[in-house]
This record gives sequence, structure tokens and C-alpha cells, in this order.
Amino acid sequence: MGYAFAILVGYLLGCSNMALYICKAKKLDIRNAGSANLGAANSTIVLGWKWGILVGVHDIGKAIIAMVLTRLFFPTALYADAVAGVACVLGHIFPVFLKFKGGKGFASFLGMTLALNWKFALVVLVLVVLITVITDYLVAATLTTVIIVPIYMGIAQQSVCLPLVLLVATAVIFYRHRENIPRMLNGTEIGLRSTLKKKTNV
Repeated sequence: MGYAFAILVGYLLGCSNMALYICKAKKLDIRNAGSANLGAANSTIVLGWKWGILVGVHDIGKAIIAMVLTRLFFPTALYADAVAGVACVLGHIFPVFLKFKGGKGFASFLGMTLALNWKFALVVLVLVVLITVITDYLVAATLTTVIIVPIYMGIAQQSVCLPLVLLVATAVIFYRHRENIPRMLNGTEIGLRSTLKKKTNV
């Protein structure tokens, strides 16, 4: 029951999409601009950093809520909270209410990391900022993070099961960034600095 609850609650919360709510309020669709997905990064690119932060906080928060609820109702179910976090990431990426076309899951992955180990998550956030600033690409920080987190959690918890659960989210996030990777390598990916500069000048 604990794992079924984790999957259901995590997935349904993951389907909640703040970027879509903002689009409806502004009567526009960011799926037709920027990187063409309903996530925090594209919200920043198309709408500006203030809206991007709002979307990011929402996407981080829903993963945390899913995991906290799972712990509250099923405290003895081993790694059920991690299952809820992964389900939230999958719900964000493949929301049933949007014909399975959502965001790319990184903010919810960060929320899951915060709920698992907030101290390590703070280190991860610093790494995300540093990698993004150095490379100018959030994609680079995203892919580095989703590899590091399962490895660290497995070592810290001395567990094989936990990283295997987390690697499901890692694999799907890599799949969702399959088009960004070659663009990043050949320099045609949209850079964060150019995005922020553009929005500042508007």
C-alpha cells in the first residue's frame, strides 16, 4: 500500500504545472517558444527570471510534499518516499492531463534531493550554480546533478536499492534532454547569460 500510495500521490502532484497556469493567465503558450517545454528553465527563457523562479519553487515544492505525505502515512515503507519523489518527476515530465507532454523534471528532481538529504542538496545547488555560470548551460548542471545524486545517496545510505530507484528519474531526465545535449556541444543551445541579458534589456 505504501508504494502504491507513493506512486499515485507523487505522480498526481507531479502533473501539477505552474508554467501552464501562468500561460493560461497570460493567454500564451511557452511550448511554442524557447526550448518548447513547460518547465522552470523555459519559463525563465520566455517569461523572465521572476516567473521562472515561481515555476521552479512550485516544481521543487510538489516533490517535497509528495515525499512528506508518503513518510507521514507510511513511515515504515523502505524508500517509499524516494519512490514518491521519482513518481513526481515522472508526473512532471509525462503529465496525463497534458497528453504526457510536460517539463524536463530537473526542478522536481532537486525537490526530491532536498527531501532526501537537505544538507547535501545545498551542496548540489551550489554546484548547479557554479556549473551553469562556468558553462553558461543549465543543461550541463542538470545532467551532472542527476548522475551525482544517486551515486552519493547510495554511498551515504550504504544501499543499492535507493540509487536504483533514483536512477529511474536520471534515465528519464537524460532522455528528455536528448536534443539539448548535441546543441550544447555545438554551441547552439540557449545560454543562461544571454537569456538573462535579454530579459534585463526588455
